[in-house]
Amino acid sequence: MDKLRYRGYTHIIVRRRDGSIKQEFYVKNVETDVGKSRVAGLIGGVYTTPFKYIAIGTGTTAEASSDTALEAETARKEATASLTTTTVDNDTLVLSATFSSSDGLTGTSAITEYGVFDASSGGNMLARVTKDAVNVDWDAGDQLTVEWSIQVQ
Repeated sequence: MDKLRYRGYTHIIVRRRDGSIKQEFYVKNVETDVGKSRVAGLIGGVYTTPFKYIAIGTGTTAEASSDTALEAETARKEATASLTTTTVDNDTLVLSATFSSSDGLTGTSAITEYGVFDASSGGNMLARVTKDAVNVDWDAGDQLTVEWSIQVQ
């Protein structure tokens, strides 16, 4: 019997005001235990709330499957969602959100953690990533784009 599973990768891009790339990297995420439970419920219609919010933060504790929230959330917003093909037609969900001063972010931030949630605040976390600091100068017009790809296998 084949196992149904999902895995995620996060693409982080910091752009300057002129659109040039200041910093960029890809990192594999950690799926959370509660996320796995919620996905199982979504398949059967027990839960109906989709995971469509991306959050960023400054926490530095390594991610773990038992995580339920970011350590130090800075901002969260609804992502645009689309499907793409990795192995079979439409097997990968892509969530994308861009954070900037227009989201009320000011000063500078050393962003180190990212998460996918099913609510605009609180809610259940599907996955989390921690990474070395990405320095964003919101006042200088920097934008931070988080593209999260979740492939169902």
